[in-house]
Amino acid sequence: MNKTLKFNTLTIHARQKPEETSGAVMPPIFQTSTYAQEAPGVNKGHEYARVTNPTRTALEDLLAGLEDATDCAAFASGLAAMDALLKMLRPGDEVISTNDLYGGSYRLFTQVFEPYGIKFHFINLSDTAELMAHINDNTKMVWIETPTNPLLSIIDIRSITDITRRRDIISVVDNTFASPYLQQPLKLGADVVIHSTTKYLGGHSDIIGGAICTSHRDVIDNMRFQTKASGAIPGPMDCYLTLRGIKTLAVRMQRSCENARDIAHFLRNHPDVAKVFYPGFEDHPGHEIAQQQMRDFGGMVSFSLKNDDVETAKKFMSNTSVFTLAESLGGVESLISHPVSMTHGSIPVEVRRKSGLQDSLIRLSVGIEDIDDLKTDLDNAFKAI
Repeated sequence: MNKTLKFNTLTIHARQKPEETSGAVMPPIFQTSTYAQEAPGVNKGHEYARVTNPTRTALEDLLAGLEDATDCAAFASGLAAMDALLKMLRPGDEVISTNDLYGGSYRLFTQVFEPYGIKFHFINLSDTAELMAHINDNTKMVWIETPTNPLLSIIDIRSITDITRRRDIISVVDNTFASPYLQQPLKLGADVVIHSTTKYLGGHSDIIGGAICTSHRDVIDNMRFQTKASGAIPGPMDCYLTLRGIKTLAVRMQRSCENARDIAHFLRNHPDVAKVFYPGFEDHPGHEIAQQQMRDFGGMVSFSLKNDDVETAKKFMSNTSVFTLAESLGGVESLISHPVSMTHGSIPVEVRRKSGLQDSLIRLSVGIEDIDDLKTDLDNAFKAI
């Protein structure tokens, strides 16, 4: 594939070709568990579907092309991908992560892997001095989430990876909020990019999936081993739906970003809103970095209410009709959620408050509906409180 092609073209054509036996333009759904062999160990590239599946291979090739990686391994969910990556660690190893983190990631770190003797540090990764203070001989991985969930902080990928590369520490970027349309962390020095393909990549709230993209040989070899040994693989139907979703990634992201920009300004001017978290604002602490490492500022907006309590937030969210009250993000439809009681409920109260996650914080995943309908819907919800 011609590397000079623009991103919008790559979402359709990156490392893709018509199916060999039929000429099908879209990869077929290879709904099979096993493959005929010409002789023991002699096959046409596939032997058992836990190890490889042609539909999954097409998805992995496309994602690798979008992230400018040599390889990609697809998983049954974003957390399954994280789990496989963390299994590279051993007791005594340490991981440094941002303190503004998706609740599921925090739960996996602290409740699943910490009991096995792996130590996690949650710090402000925007402060490289704090990062340097936590690095020691046991540090094996730095976990970057940018924009962060749900406070939309921006972390300078290049400044972090400049540090980790010199110390032979694996740098991982959770690129779920941005998608490769907005940023490509490997080009900024990261070793590994991880996705919940459930979100923007799938784009239609109809699949669960995850992926790891990398050009790091040791990592991809380990991920191939994990899919074979642990088996947390996506089914061919989910792979097909994700492939189909990615074809429209660029146009969906463009519209979501446009709508989010309007929503952010609408909220900032509303008398019932205390603060809006959106990296597109010039006074956002990470605005300049976001301009440098992102194509646009994303489709996510968070805000807190002047009446900062859980019940007011819940009342607001129960009075929207276009914004659907639901977990997840990144679909064509707009979603509204309450991190404290939903996506980040597994994070202890003291940890949430230390990172700045207020009780009334509301997170919006802004979809591709008509912007006037979205603003009217939010305005009606404000009137209800």
